[in-house]
This record gives sequence, C-alpha cells and structure tokens, in this order.
Amino acid sequence: MSLGLGIVLFAIGAVLAFALNLAVDWINLQMVGYILMAAGAVVIILGIILMARRRSSVSTSRTTVDPATGDRVTRNETSRPDDTTTV
Repeated sequence: MSLGLGIVLFAIGAVLAFALNLAVDWINLQMVGYILMAAGAVVIILGIILMARRRSSVSTSRTTVDPATGDRVTRNETSRPDDTTTV
C-alpha cells in the first residue's frame, strides 16, 4: 500500500508541477507539486525499506532427548524482526 501511495503522490505532484498551467493568487501550485513529488519519493523509499525488513527471518532448530521417556524431541522456532511470537 505504501508503494502505491508514493506513486500516486508523485504522479499528482508531477501533474501540478509540470502539466498544469493555472495561476492561483493564494497558492503556488508548482511548489505544491514539488512538495508532493518529494513526499511521494520519501513514501516509496520507506515502503521499500519496510518491505525488505519484513522479508528477513531467523530460524532455529534444536533436538534433545527427553530424560523421562527417552524420546527425541525436536523444537523449531521461526521469528521475524517485526514478529515477536515463536512457533
């Protein structure tokens, strides 16, 4: 969703900055377009960084022998940096 929002902000900003030839006394539409383009670029970069963080994961596997029954017990743990639960 953040990538889509960044692209939309950048596109609206580009239209305001480059394609729209309208003079309004109380606001500079070209400057608003540049601000929206900068905000869109920041949102795109943050979205890419957050997607890269979300995909990394850590997996741990342990095998022990239960002293009471002599059975082999395997425990698997999987965690992601943004996920605090352990499976």
